[in-house]
Amino acid sequence: MFYLNPPELIEFEIWTSLPESLRRARRSDWADANRGGVPADSFLEGPVFDRAGNLYVTDIPWGRVFRVSPAGEWSVVAEYDGEPNGMKFIDDTHLLITDYKNGLMKLDVRTGEVTPFLQRRNSERFKGVNDLIFDAQGNLYFTDQGQSGLHDPSGRLYRLRPDGQLDLLLANVPSPNGVALSPDGRVLYLAVTRGNCVWRVPLLPDGSVSKVSQFFTSHGPSGPDGLAVDTEGNLLVCNPGLGYVWLLDHRAEPRIIWRSPAGQSTTNLAFGGADGRTVYCTDSTTGAILTAQAPHAGLPLARGVTRPAGSP
Repeated sequence: MFYLNPPELIEFEIWTSLPESLRRARRSDWADANRGGVPADSFLEGPVFDRAGNLYVTDIPWGRVFRVSPAGEWSVVAEYDGEPNGMKFIDDTHLLITDYKNGLMKLDVRTGEVTPFLQRRNSERFKGVNDLIFDAQGNLYFTDQGQSGLHDPSGRLYRLRPDGQLDLLLANVPSPNGVALSPDGRVLYLAVTRGNCVWRVPLLPDGSVSKVSQFFTSHGPSGPDGLAVDTEGNLLVCNPGLGYVWLLDHRAEPRIIWRSPAGQSTTNLAFGGADGRTVYCTDSTTGAILTAQAPHAGLPLARGVTRPAGSP
């Protein structure tokens, strides 16, 4: 790609890696379907911080959620029959998880108990939910990716309102993945992995969407995954396949490219650190968590009080 102002290229640092004692080098159903049968000792995703500075990450093939202390020490919070991916806090003690196998699940981080939150829509299973974000009003936006792609552009974007109403916003996405919101909450950014791009989804006052457009186009063997927005409205895009995280301005022009020294599967990220400017990124195939300093702090994440669809 040609840019008038080429982006700054910065190497990530490896902050910590999954200990060998927690790795499982054997086949799994998830790896057979999504990693070509190659054994995956882990596949880290869904980074999110609690108020004490602990980082929580998921391990998709083995149904685990880890807690990583500020000192980089790992512990298992939960292990269950699922394939957890994205996570966001509902309150100080409960995480909402997008679980590819089970739908939306809720985790009590004090006890490790995992319970169903929303497993089906009108008695129909989801294709395979992937990532999620709350807005300031408590609406939950989440993606339903499954095995969709350019061959089958049937991935979905949902909104679950605080009163339990579930809205289907998009049903034509070739592999919807990460989601992020603009600072004013009027635009949702949607990673479209198999389309190798990021869509811009205007959120209209009446609750509908219109004039959805392609905001950013990448390249390579695998497209955008996890997303985040900073306080200036810049969009950070994880790009597995390249081992990049892009920092894009309002014109979708790259200003910074952070590159992984560990592998090429930079899947998701979260802002942390004392000033909120440290980027923590999962390098999923290596089990590493990478760090870099961003020019601006991350946009604070909202928490939701959403009820499951159909609840009284």
